[in-house]
Amino acid sequence: MQNFVFHNPTKILFGSNTIPAIGKETVLFGTKVLLVYGSAAIKKNGVYDQVLQSLTAAGAEITEHSGVLSNPVLSHVRKGIRLAKEKGCQVICAVGGGSVIDEAKAICAGATVEHDVWKFFTGKKSVKSPLPLTTVLTLAASGSEMNSGMVITNDETSQKFGFANRHLYPRTSILDPRATCSVPADYTAYGAVDAVAHVLEFYFTTEDPATPVQDRLMEGLVMNAMDSCNRVLTDLDDYQARADLMWTATLALNGLTGAGLGKVGFPMHMIEHSLSAFYNVPHGAGLSAVIPGWLRYQATQRPERFAQFSERVFDIREGSIQNKAAKGIEALTAWFTRVNSPTTITALAIPSEDIPKIAENAIALAKVWRMDNYDTTLIEAILQDCL
Repeated sequence: MQNFVFHNPTKILFGSNTIPAIGKETVLFGTKVLLVYGSAAIKKNGVYDQVLQSLTAAGAEITEHSGVLSNPVLSHVRKGIRLAKEKGCQVICAVGGGSVIDEAKAICAGATVEHDVWKFFTGKKSVKSPLPLTTVLTLAASGSEMNSGMVITNDETSQKFGFANRHLYPRTSILDPRATCSVPADYTAYGAVDAVAHVLEFYFTTEDPATPVQDRLMEGLVMNAMDSCNRVLTDLDDYQARADLMWTATLALNGLTGAGLGKVGFPMHMIEHSLSAFYNVPHGAGLSAVIPGWLRYQATQRPERFAQFSERVFDIREGSIQNKAAKGIEALTAWFTRVNSPTTITALAIPSEDIPKIAENAIALAKVWRMDNYDTTLIEAILQDCL
């Protein structure tokens, strides 16, 4: 295990009937609130009314910024920034899944500067004093409710970039599992896939040979993500299953899993971002189409690591190291199939002739993320294995 600093300042309020606390938690940072959300779903399931009532009772002056897309776009972020500046908003409250929270973070960062917000994503500017953010989570997936990262698609250039900054942690996030009960089966599964991908990327890209504590933590999170997702898909209203999946997804990317691992990367996300940027596929669906191909490539680099994962997560004990590694990848791919998440880019109706274009787009993000071991040839090879 390597030296590390773990600091996560986000306050979590977890459990049933916690949403009414959002007003009190938000006005701690100011009464002029920009309320950010996506579709009409939160109005149908009652979450919107709970949030609005709580904010109003706490004395908030509310400006609404709705219409966040499932793959949030830069043009809508810029609109939110203009609105926040025009109304003199002091704090932002995001109600939704990772897409809504990510856009809210971008607005927080952009509302306090004069330059364009995209400069943060290209590394030309650094976030220093964003507006504070509170959140009410409605989808178990990204972990954005308890981390400092965000991802936005530039709809002018079809570049889907992400970055993290220590000033972007939400101040308070409310996690009521009941708020996720209206999420349909497909997006529930896609969220679980996203959580699994976050763990797998750290697990398989660390080069530290001695990380037993983190290994067991990450293996357990993958097992819990699959188990709780299976239970939710059996009964979409199963509160305990929803709670387990929600907390698993949060823990998968709140800084704990990567502590002590040294340098790690997000190669699967780097490739998938081009799929959702070009074709607007659901992020989790794009990931499950990319994961098997990337795992097969990575297993050739570190078969022992994959064999350990296969033994501990899927109880695969027989065969050579390479054989166990291959069987573990097959077992994970089979789980994607069981939860009806696509396992090939062909299943996403992405034509094979577009692979060079996708790889060229992905390499721009690889450069921003300093993933120097990836070039267009390697990315194309991985994508060919994802057909």
